[in-house]
Amino acid sequence: MTAPASKRTVSPAWPLYLAALAVAAVVAGAVGEAFSGGSLAELGIPDPGLATTFGLPALRGVAWLLIALAAGSFLLTAFLIPPKQQGDDLNGARLTVDGHIASRTGAHASAGVALIGLAMIPLVLSDVSGQPLRTVLFEAAAWSQALDQVADARVWLIVAAFATAVAVGGYAATSWWSQVALFIGSIVVIMPIALTGHSATGGAHDYGTNSLIWHLVAMLLWVGGLMALVAHALRRGPGLAAATRRYSRIALFAIVAMAVSGVINALVRVRLEDLTQYAYGWVLIVKTAGIIVLGLIGFIHRERTIPQLGSRSGAFTRLAAGEVLLMAAVSGLAVTLGRTPPPPPLDPNLTRMQIQMGYNLHEPLSWSNWLTQWRPELLFSAIAVLLAVYYLHLVRRVEGWPVGRTVWWLLGCATTVVTLSSGVGMHMPASYSAHMTVHMILSMGVPVFLVLGAPLTLVRAAYPAGEFNPRLWAESFQRSKFLRVVTFSPVSTIQFLVFFYAMYVIEPLYELMISEHAGHVIMNAVFLLSGYFYFWELIGPDEIAGRPSAKVRLLWLWVSMPFHLFMGVYLMQLGSVMGEEFYRSLDLPWHPDLLDVQKAGGGIAWASGSFPLVIVFGELFMRWWREDKAETVESDRLADESDDEEWRRYNEMLAQFRGR
Repeated sequence: MTAPASKRTVSPAWPLYLAALAVAAVVAGAVGEAFSGGSLAELGIPDPGLATTFGLPALRGVAWLLIALAAGSFLLTAFLIPPKQQGDDLNGARLTVDGHIASRTGAHASAGVALIGLAMIPLVLSDVSGQPLRTVLFEAAAWSQALDQVADARVWLIVAAFATAVAVGGYAATSWWSQVALFIGSIVVIMPIALTGHSATGGAHDYGTNSLIWHLVAMLLWVGGLMALVAHALRRGPGLAAATRRYSRIALFAIVAMAVSGVINALVRVRLEDLTQYAYGWVLIVKTAGIIVLGLIGFIHRERTIPQLGSRSGAFTRLAAGEVLLMAAVSGLAVTLGRTPPPPPLDPNLTRMQIQMGYNLHEPLSWSNWLTQWRPELLFSAIAVLLAVYYLHLVRRVEGWPVGRTVWWLLGCATTVVTLSSGVGMHMPASYSAHMTVHMILSMGVPVFLVLGAPLTLVRAAYPAGEFNPRLWAESFQRSKFLRVVTFSPVSTIQFLVFFYAMYVIEPLYELMISEHAGHVIMNAVFLLSGYFYFWELIGPDEIAGRPSAKVRLLWLWVSMPFHLFMGVYLMQLGSVMGEEFYRSLDLPWHPDLLDVQKAGGGIAWASGSFPLVIVFGELFMRWWREDKAETVESDRLADESDDEEWRRYNEMLAQFRGR
C-alpha cells in the first residue's frame, strides 16, 4: 500500500511560519530595543518600558511578515497553480484543495495583521508619549487621543481595516477570480505603511516614497511568494515545478526592483560617508548584505535545484526553508529602519516647497521650461517603461503584428513619462492649471493611445493556447462579468464623469488629495484607469463580449462629452479658490494669482477634449462605416443565396428604369 507512505511525506507548513514570525519578531524587537534609548533621549521622551520598546518593533516585524504571507498565498492561488478549470476560460473556475488551503492561509495571515493593527494603536501612543503600555492599553480616552493626535495610529487603523476586508474575503472565497482580487487587496494593505515614515518626510520625499513603494511591493512578492511556495512543496501539492518556474521569474524581477529602489531610497536620505557613523547606516549595511546573500541563494535555486525538482524536491524544500528564515531576519531588520534615527538630512535648510513637495520651483511654468525642466517620476513613469518593454518583448514573439498598434502603445507609454517627469509634472503639485493639464492628459490622452495598442489581443497571440498562462488570464478577463459591467456603456460613461467631478467639485476632498503625496498617487491611478476603461469600451480593438455597435457607442460619446466640457465652464466661473490654503503654504517666489490660475485650469479642462475627440470620432466613424459595409455585403450574399423574390423584383425595376 502506497497511500500511507505518501501521506507520511506530507509536512505541515505552520512550524515554518511560526519559526519565521519568531525570527522576525526577535530581530526587530532586539534591534529596536538596542537603539530606542538614544532615540527617546534625543526626543526628550521618557522610557515607556520594555513592552513598548521591544514589543512595538517586534509586532511590526510580525505584521510585515504576515502581510507578505497573505500576498504570497494569494499570488500562489491566482497565478502560480491552476484552479479547477470549467470550459475555455477561468470564469467560474473553483479552487483546488491546495488552492483552498493557501487561500485560508492568506485569510488567517490577514486576520492576524488586522489584530496587530489594532494593538499598534496604544503601542504607538505609548511610544510617542513615554507612558507605559499598561497605562494606555485599557483607557478609551487614550485610544481616542492616539487616533486624534498620532498619525501612525491612524495609519495602523487603516491597515487593520484593509486587512479585515481581505481576511473576510479570503474566508468566503472559493473561485479563481476572487483570488486575483484578494491578491490586489493584499498589496493595498501595505500602502498606508509605504506612504508614511522617514521616506515621506523631508527633501526629495517624492523620490523616497515612490522608491519605498517599489521596495516594499517587491519584498512582498519575493518573501511572501517563497513562503507560499515552500508550503505548497511541504504538502506535496501538484504542479510544483511549473509554479516554481513562474515564481523564479517573479523573484528575479523582485530582487532587481529591490536593489534599484533600495539604492535610490538610501541615497535620498543618507550620505555614503555617514553609513558607518550612525546606527541607521549600519542597519542598512546589514540589511543589504542579507539581500545579497538571498540573491545568491536564489541564483542557486535557478541553476541547480529548480532544474532537478522532479528528482530532488527535498533539496529545494530544505534550501527554500532556510531562505525563508533568512528573509524573516532581513524583514525584521527592515522594519526597524522606521524607528531608527536617520543621519542628519542632506539639506538641513529646507524650504516650505521642499517640505510640501520634496523639491523647489524657481519660475512659473512656460512653454520653454515645459521640456527643459526634468525630474524623473519613479512610480507611473517606471510602470510605463516596463509596459513598453514587455509589449515589445511580446511583439517579437508574434509574426505580422500591426506596426500601427505598436506605435500607439509606445506613444501612450512615452506620453505618460513626459507628462509626469517634465516641467508640467513638476509644477502639478504647485499649480491648479498644471494639475488640470496633467490629469486631462492622463485621463483623455494616454488612455486613447494605450487602448489602440490592443494589449490583450497581443498577449493572446504571444502565448500558446490550452495552458495556465497569461493568454488564459487575458481571455478569462475579456469574458468576465466584471468587464461586462465596467464596459457597459452607461456604467462606463457614469464612472468616467463621476470620478472627474468628485475630485474637483468636492473641495475638501480636492484639498486633501493635493496636500499629500499619497493623494497625487491615488488621483493619477484613478484617472488613468477610469479613462482606460471608458475609451476601451468606445474604441479599443480588444474583444469585449456584448459590446454595442459603433453607431451606439458614437451616440454615448455625444451624450457624455457635454457633461465633461461643462466642468471646465463651471471652473472658469467659480469665484473661490480650491485648495487655497495649500497653494499659499508653498510660498511660490512668483506669487501667482490663484484665481486666474484656476480659471486657466478650467479653460484647459474645457478645451482638452478636442484633441482626443478627433481620434475617437475618427476611429468610431471608420468602424461604423466598416460595420455598415459588412452588413450590406452580408445582406447581398443572403439575398443571392435565397433568391429573395422582393429583392429580385426591385433589381428588375431598377433595370427597366435604366433602360428607359
